[in-house]
Amino acid sequence: MSELRAAVIGAGRLGTLHARKYAAHNGVRIAAIVDTDRAAAEKLAAETGAAAMTDYRDLAGKIDLATVAAPGSVHFEIASALLGAGIDLLLEKPMATTLDQARRLAALGLQTGRVFQIGHLERFNPAIIRLRSIVDNPRFVECHRLAPFTERGTDVDVILDLMVHDLDVILSLAPSEAVSVEALGVAILTDSIDLANARIRFKSGLIANISTSRVAPKRERKIRFFQPDAYISVDYEARRVQVYRKSPPPPGAKFPIISADQIDLEAGDPLADEVSSFIAAVRTRATPAVTAEDGLRVMELSERIKHEMKTGAAGSQDRAD
Repeated sequence: MSELRAAVIGAGRLGTLHARKYAAHNGVRIAAIVDTDRAAAEKLAAETGAAAMTDYRDLAGKIDLATVAAPGSVHFEIASALLGAGIDLLLEKPMATTLDQARRLAALGLQTGRVFQIGHLERFNPAIIRLRSIVDNPRFVECHRLAPFTERGTDVDVILDLMVHDLDVILSLAPSEAVSVEALGVAILTDSIDLANARIRFKSGLIANISTSRVAPKRERKIRFFQPDAYISVDYEARRVQVYRKSPPPPGAKFPIISADQIDLEAGDPLADEVSSFIAAVRTRATPAVTAEDGLRVMELSERIKHEMKTGAAGSQDRAD
């Protein structure tokens, strides 16, 4: 089995985690850590036995695959250069900062024939994996993804920073075209949207209500599906699934019986699974678990949400005037 040479672009918290997963993987050697902060690159490179670099453009011809875990605002610039250099790529979310950039990246991935995986980590969450066998024709889904404020991720708005996780989960578990979007957003601590709510109606009849904040007093990450035969509640943090199902009413009774089932899942290691999935796709030249087309669908819906926010804000201002 030939050894694969890997690089990680971005030596921050997420890049460090990716580098450690590669370093622990048989058949993969960390060849380079890249960060504009040389000290950060050198520190992570020393830990993983890699070379420290400050310019991703110097990677051409030196590696086989890479993770881009740099700030989202530079994802397009870095990803387009690496794909163009023939490097297989795991691109952390957000795929890009604009829909046009995302479309250009997806086209470049097809043109170059590279394995191009988008880092929507919740796909590898044991709770979401379990849901694939439970969710069936949901009618309503409610999401709350709240987090205290940190500077990390603030180069993009909260839609691209956090809401994209739930958009991808919904689109992967209950794929359908969005037919209408209502959305509101507020900038609180940054110059972009920090708190957002979107209500999306899909062609299938599903309605999704998604609330996201990066200025909340505490973390909360929950998603709830309501479907004809069940109510399903997932706590991402606790990795717990609760399923409430209804049975026909007993003789003489008016209402059905509700039975509850709690599924406690092992913690697992979603990031290790994500990286392993990417490496396997590189080795076999298979379609990755989360494709560029998957990422593009999330970006398209994100763009619609942001458009509705701008339209709603403009309408409110016109009425105030």
